[in-house]
Amino acid sequence: MPPSLTPAVLAELRRPRPYPAVSILMPTHRREPDNAQDPIRLRNLVAEAKERLQADPEVSRADRIDVVAQLDRALTEVDLVHCEDGLAIFAAPGEHQVWTFDRPAPARVVLSDTFLTRNLVAAHTAQPPSWVLAVAADRVVLWGADRERAVEDDDHGFPLERVFDNPDPERMERTGGTPSTFREEGTRTFLRQADTEMGKVLAADPRPLYVVGEAPALALLDAVGTIAEKATAQIPHGGLAGADVETVHRVVAPAVRARAEQQIADTLARLDKARGRHEFAAGLDEVWQAAGGGRVGLLAVEENYRRTVRDDGEHLVDAEADEPGAREDIVDEVIERGLDTHAEIVFVPDDTLADSGRIAAVLRY
Repeated sequence: MPPSLTPAVLAELRRPRPYPAVSILMPTHRREPDNAQDPIRLRNLVAEAKERLQADPEVSRADRIDVVAQLDRALTEVDLVHCEDGLAIFAAPGEHQVWTFDRPAPARVVLSDTFLTRNLVAAHTAQPPSWVLAVAADRVVLWGADRERAVEDDDHGFPLERVFDNPDPERMERTGGTPSTFREEGTRTFLRQADTEMGKVLAADPRPLYVVGEAPALALLDAVGTIAEKATAQIPHGGLAGADVETVHRVVAPAVRARAEQQIADTLARLDKARGRHEFAAGLDEVWQAAGGGRVGLLAVEENYRRTVRDDGEHLVDAEADEPGAREDIVDEVIERGLDTHAEIVFVPDDTLADSGRIAAVLRY
């Protein structure tokens, strides 16, 4: 499976495909006994997709055979033993992809000319991958992290390690034989190097950055460079430069959650200010029209908001999925329009936007 979502990958997933582009979404479970039904649910959804392909008069025989084969190949790549909270299978003529993500997804089968990407966008937006820089006087380690795990990164010049001329500086400090480790020039040079290398990483792959270390290490890193002050959060906690995956994730997780909660609070505040400036749109029809004109600067959507509609030329009208001209997930299309015009997308908990029609936007003009 593809290792990570990036804006470039999401853009590629959103591009139009030859009809039929099949999207299969389903919730998955990490532990017993909840995961016992996942294989059955997956088989049933794939069978439903094949039946819909068979019954759709717009699908040619050649395309039906191709997409069915793509679905079968995708099934062999699904690993329900090591899954996350949601699964997406995408199949179109000549291609298939399998994605897992750390947010639940409603069970759905959609045939369209694009893949249904909103759950991947939500996972990427609400919990983007982050960097964790663990700092000590003799070792600096970089971790790549998401909501569920952290993995040590050794592709960007880390870890950095320093060998002291004095084999036991801490003992010498206690006996008065040497100055503090964090006041000596060798440590300053070492952390300055770490600051420079981390700057290169962020330039190549911008992510939220959490810097972790003892208070003296954080203070010195702040004094010798710019990375510490640019960090999303500084977390005073020693020992992570030599810690295991579980410990790193446990220490950083509260700061990651706090950032996500703050983002939602900031979004609601921006919506309120936009309402006062008359730069505000609410409700699906109004936001859809604004997004079509490239006017949306910030789009807020409740996580599980979905609507099936048809476009009567002036407005969106509720419709059944089997009606001619029905668009099965118009909310996904609004999100894609926003992304294509560089809008900021924020997913908020259900009922957060109950007084705004479940979807709202700050307008550029």
